Amino acid sequence: MIVAVAGGKGGVGKSTVALNLAAELDAVVVDGDLSTADLPRGTGPDLHDVLAGRADPMDAVEEFWNVELLPCGRTVQGARAVDLQAFETVVGRLERMSGPVVIDCPAGLARDVGSEIASADVVVLVTNPSEAALANAARTRDLAVKLETPVVAVVLNQTDESTYERRRTEVRKRFNAPVTYVPQRTTIHRAQEDWVPVRDAFPESFPVERFEELAASLAECRHRIDGRWVQ
Repeated sequence: MIVAVAGGKGGVGKSTVALNLAAELDAVVVDGDLSTADLPRGTGPDLHDVLAGRADPMDAVEEFWNVELLPCGRTVQGARAVDLQAFETVVGRLERMSGPVVIDCPAGLARDVGSEIASADVVVLVTNPSEAALANAARTRDLAVKLETPVVAVVLNQTDESTYERRRTEVRKRFNAPVTYVPQRTTIHRAQEDWVPVRDAFPESFPVERFEELAASLAECRHRIDGRWVQ
């Protein structure tokens, strides 16, 4: 399974969700933000090199804590040299060789976002409860619908249970997808400082349960109809 973690607005916690979801799924996480990468830097070839044909994707995967990571380069020149058409081939090879793949997509609706969503089996949208973030996430959902990649979960991030309970019905109707939430907790922020999955840093904390439930919900999507992943 290839999961695109996306959301229209930056700063809503996509990279944090992608890393922790990859940890729960025992997946390779791909830093797909070609121009403003957020996940940790690598020590060898990166996604820029892979998409430019200079490196094999398997040679660029590194273990970071207990997660396999395909990092992305940080240079403008590197981002300009990539072949976006190769992205689907790259993540497909990773899936065949290593198992599940989680893509940390860029914010916004640039061409690279579309290529990454089109390369995935399913999309997980990440947003916070603000109207601006929800509106941006809705535009990303519209793109996913156009590309025929189903949105199978919406994560209300950086929120609390009462807000989630109050808004989940509205959000579910708006996105036509199941809704879950990840609370705002100091444990998440402390783990994120070193990009450590919360499970490794604080294994007994409540956020671990939320990421476990999100991963379990994705496992329920593993039914193929006409070659597509559905609920």
